[in-house]
Amino acid sequence: MAGGVGSRFWPFSTTKRPKQFLDLFGTGRSLLQMTFDRFSKIVPVEHIFIASNLSYKELILQQLPEIKPSQLLLEPARRNTAPCIAYATNKIMSIDEHANIVISPSDHLILKENEFVDTINKGLEYTATHDCLMTLGIKPSRPETGYGYIQTEGAGENGVFKVKTFTEKPNIEMAKIFLESGDFLWNSGMFLWNVQAISRAFDLYASELSLKFKSGHDFYNTPGEQVYIDKIYQSCTNKSIDYVIMEKAKNVNVISADFGWSDLGTWGSLYELSDKDAEANVNMKGNSMLYECKDNIIAMPEGKLAVVQGAEGFIIAEADNVLLICKKDQEQRIRDFVNDTKLKMGDDFV
Repeated sequence: MAGGVGSRFWPFSTTKRPKQFLDLFGTGRSLLQMTFDRFSKIVPVEHIFIASNLSYKELILQQLPEIKPSQLLLEPARRNTAPCIAYATNKIMSIDEHANIVISPSDHLILKENEFVDTINKGLEYTATHDCLMTLGIKPSRPETGYGYIQTEGAGENGVFKVKTFTEKPNIEMAKIFLESGDFLWNSGMFLWNVQAISRAFDLYASELSLKFKSGHDFYNTPGEQVYIDKIYQSCTNKSIDYVIMEKAKNVNVISADFGWSDLGTWGSLYELSDKDAEANVNMKGNSMLYECKDNIIAMPEGKLAVVQGAEGFIIAEADNVLLICKKDQEQRIRDFVNDTKLKMGDDFV
């Protein structure tokens, strides 16, 4: 899934070029390309499908020349993950009605790729023989308030547990309780299932959405596919797969995993994962001179220099004629800044 805007990474991430297309770590590969590289170790390239907004078609093909246009699921409108996954389910089912599927966001960081590959393969073996909806849960290392949580039930078998509850992002007190209990995992937003199992779940819990996409069976993988999707997508529900299915289904399992995962959702998460100097500053690309500064993240474009004195705990980022200076502990306000900028300056700045 590669259709998000990544507004919390503004101004680096913009509507025209969101974070999944950016090389945030200086590796020469964008987050989308890194995700593609991981999954090409698990499934044949021709079995990898990219779901994204229609406006990113050329950008995806530019970054992933191995992908054919027929492997793109192009959404004419942003409607969250439930319609996206319903679309993918039915397109893949029209090719192989017994396929096993992995659903993954394109903007996550995985530090232990071998462990990741082993975990995905274990999950696919399980979903091939069990009628279940599988999600990946990450063993928590701290009381994190930026992630959703999954409560496990029972002793589990070979790292696979029944899911008891899903919980949205908790406050710090609740996150500490979750961590201490040992029964909770971070919700990674990655899923594994057999196409038949998820199709039945859509029929049961989201019948109207299911019917919309099943009715397009004759159009999938034909020249008429995009016309059909453009016709139905605007009327699809704007809800997540967690809300529509996972929180309601009775056959949900979770694999407890530890492969160095991070949801790169914010400047703060990038700060935590990046190398720091002696004063705990992150100087992205090294295009800054810092004096009496600590606990900052500074990101300047190539060819520009920032000279900063006396700053503590700030995000300082410039891109595309926008300079952002924001306290790290106030970064949740960046979405408000984006909306205000759009009203004042227009879409070209966001």
